[in-house]
Amino acid sequence: MIIEILKYVCVIFVGYILGNINFARILSKFLKTDITKQGSGNPGTMNMLRTFGFKFGLLTLVLDAVKSALASLYGFFVFGGDMNTMTSVIGLYIGGLSCVLGHNFPVFYRFKGGKGVACILGMFAVANPMWSLVAFAISFIYLCIFDYGAVASFIFITVLTVLEATKYRANFPMTCILFVLFFLTWFMHRKNIARLLWGKENRVNLAKAFKKKPNKIPKND
Repeated sequence: MIIEILKYVCVIFVGYILGNINFARILSKFLKTDITKQGSGNPGTMNMLRTFGFKFGLLTLVLDAVKSALASLYGFFVFGGDMNTMTSVIGLYIGGLSCVLGHNFPVFYRFKGGKGVACILGMFAVANPMWSLVAFAISFIYLCIFDYGAVASFIFITVLTVLEATKYRANFPMTCILFVLFFLTWFMHRKNIARLLWGKENRVNLAKAFKKKPNKIPKND
């Protein structure tokens, strides 16, 4: 029993610390600026995309997804590494959720982090790669057409959480973990939701992002 508790503590700790590594801040520092003082001020993929263009937005997305995938894999293998065993699956999701929490509320940055969508993407990519690809494709198509990054995030998270909740509906711990992930996503986007309702939400024009030069930093977004 004590060993099992220690395993959970290790998975949560490693996942949370990995989540504290904010690549939007790191990359913007490399570009000699601070992403929290640009655009929306959010240290995440969408703000990097709007501010520095497609290349740095994509790089932020990939790096944040990778750190979460690593946290998820760590939890998965600590608890046996078998997708047919619920203990391993729960370990995977606890590792991923801990990384998301570390990203959203990083102790290294006074609990001021991003919104965690890329981290959730990385976790789901490990847990359910095929449906993650499908959900990501749907979200990306929506973003290309309508330019609302927050709504694209809602689509991705909703599709995956509903699918996984249906798959594990008989398992109470999994249901709780998925509910927390779903609630957390909407909570972190509460300002986006308010702006959407008022018609003032920031748009993400991918065509412009492709052409944007990293050294041309807008004063406001």
